[in-house]
Amino acid sequence: MPNIIHITDFSSTELDVYARLSENDLLCRHEPEKGIFIAESPNVIERALNAGCEPLSILIETKELEKHLSPTLENIPIYTAPYEILSQLTGFQLTRGMLCAMKRPALPSVEEICQNARRIAVLENVVNPTNVGAIFRSAAALNMDAVLLTAGCSNPLYRRASRVSMGTVFQIPWTYICPDIPKKSPENLKYKQTNTKPPAWEKDGIRQLHELGFKTVAMALTDNSVSIGDPALQKEEKLAVILGTEGDGLAATTIADCDYTVRIPMSHGVDSLNVAAASAVAFWELGKNAPV
Repeated sequence: MPNIIHITDFSSTELDVYARLSENDLLCRHEPEKGIFIAESPNVIERALNAGCEPLSILIETKELEKHLSPTLENIPIYTAPYEILSQLTGFQLTRGMLCAMKRPALPSVEEICQNARRIAVLENVVNPTNVGAIFRSAAALNMDAVLLTAGCSNPLYRRASRVSMGTVFQIPWTYICPDIPKKSPENLKYKQTNTKPPAWEKDGIRQLHELGFKTVAMALTDNSVSIGDPALQKEEKLAVILGTEGDGLAATTIADCDYTVRIPMSHGVDSLNVAAASAVAFWELGKNAPV
């Protein structure tokens, strides 16, 4: 039998995880094994479940309850409340009546997700979760095999990012390249014991991509940029397409270390596209004829 719990008061402690914990609280940066995330809307939740994510509880509008009950959810608390209560949740009108708290899955290594990849996207300090979600959706749809993020990026499992991605953050492999390592973590202790420093994107990121066999493509406007339609790009067996933060774009050191600097031709005096829009153009053009 489903474990259905009716909520009648917005201040109920059962709603804390949905209404009163920040994204950083959910992320649990210093104890990632305890981290959780919130999936919004039935489609996103279904894709997360299909990817093997473990649900902890469900919050669902009362009128939607019978429509979405399934055997998959029978062993977890199912909180239900009328719209009048749930409408007090920030952004609830975008959730299509359903939220799910889930355990954060362990992330694979860069080597694991790049092992058989031919085209990958790399996001350098893209901080807007809407842009991160949109880039993931384009990456999944337009022939990218994986996504790597620097430590300065917005987390793909933030509620807005996963919602905008339409759940594709659970379909395309991703992880962090040169991630931040908490000072008290076992990983950091290993570096201290060997008297070495954890890898940093600025110094080690491009080198790591080269060691994995990728030619690197900096999406940037410079005097040395080649057109995205350059035939040489299509002939490369493995490409890492690197996109920069909103506004400032890629760091100068990243551009200098890449094998190619690539631009998207523009018209009507427009100098550039939003990073999410640029990603869709780049992924389509650079992924459509990738060598098999």
